[in-house]
Amino acid sequence: MRFHANRDVFSEAVSFAVKLLPQRTTLPILSGVLIEATETGLILSSFDYEVSAQTEIAADVEETGKVLVSGRLLAEIASRMPNAPVRFSTNESRISVSCGSANFTLLSMPVEEYPSIPQVGAQSGLVPAEEFSMAVAQVAVAASRDDVTPVITGVQLEISENSLSMVATDRYRVAVREIDWDRGSNEAQGTITALVPARTLQEVGKTFGHSGTISVAITSTDDRELIAFTAEKKTVTSLLIKGNFPPVRRLFPETVDNYAVINTAELIEATRRVQLVLEREAALRFTFAADGLTLEAIGSEQAQASEKIDAILSGTETVVSLKPQFLLDGLGAVHSEFVRISFTRTENPNKPGPVLITSQNSRDQPGADSYKYLLQPNLLLR
Repeated sequence: MRFHANRDVFSEAVSFAVKLLPQRTTLPILSGVLIEATETGLILSSFDYEVSAQTEIAADVEETGKVLVSGRLLAEIASRMPNAPVRFSTNESRISVSCGSANFTLLSMPVEEYPSIPQVGAQSGLVPAEEFSMAVAQVAVAASRDDVTPVITGVQLEISENSLSMVATDRYRVAVREIDWDRGSNEAQGTITALVPARTLQEVGKTFGHSGTISVAITSTDDRELIAFTAEKKTVTSLLIKGNFPPVRRLFPETVDNYAVINTAELIEATRRVQLVLEREAALRFTFAADGLTLEAIGSEQAQASEKIDAILSGTETVVSLKPQFLLDGLGAVHSEFVRISFTRTENPNKPGPVLITSQNSRDQPGADSYKYLLQPNLLLR
């Protein structure tokens, strides 16, 4: 096997292929990147039985073949190569990689022991890449990072005839966003759901964010269900998480009469300042009144903080206690000058309901996007 390729193109391809590989694996062979040199170019692939990545690039191939090499090591080498064509050749189990004055010799891994890359089924539909990327960033932040309950470490994709909605929760908050879905020539097939690991979805959103459109395929093989995302000769597949996602959509109220409208940037900055005196996991007290919003933090006997900012209140004065980082996660996903914070009610008048965060284009005009972020007040946290 022998080829030479553009240094930047090769480096980017290797980086993409290894991005989703786990830092540590019980099977060393799964840390490898499979490079296949064909008459038309290179195919680089990685797979760890749960997630796979594959990309095609142009290269001048002098001798076709396949080789398996340590992915992260090759990525490190490729990223530090001088600005010159990369020359790659194999001789039995040894791999020679050279670029300008730099030369490396690596050992190959046994290709025959490497698992087969998942085959992508027929396309289910298309989504606009930029909108998809933004929606993933808005929603995935609310997914749980606790592997004890795998079902809430994912983002639930719910596909209807012309829309794709994403839902995530970690029990303390829920985030929802809806975007356009183009099912192409596929006939209507009812609602499709897919529970995708949040980490994988975030990487897909970052990688494919400027790709125009992303092709999505959901397929079942034997007892394995997987989802594939494809754009610009790059494909990522992921096994779906098994289990029933909690019915968190019903937590969102139909209408809310009691709410406040605040400048998003001002609220973010005030929250970051006032939380400085808090001890870890402590909450901030937010008092929404007719004359504005007051933030208060009682960190310890040595440090307290408070700040008052402008707010337009509709309804009655409301006091809630919120974890600042959870609030900042929701505010950071609101891409509008103002934010609306709505106060829901519970059957117990002494327990405040969750606060609902949505975008607001101006002081009196709701935002155009469908993003919703529901956050439980601290009194309800375990």
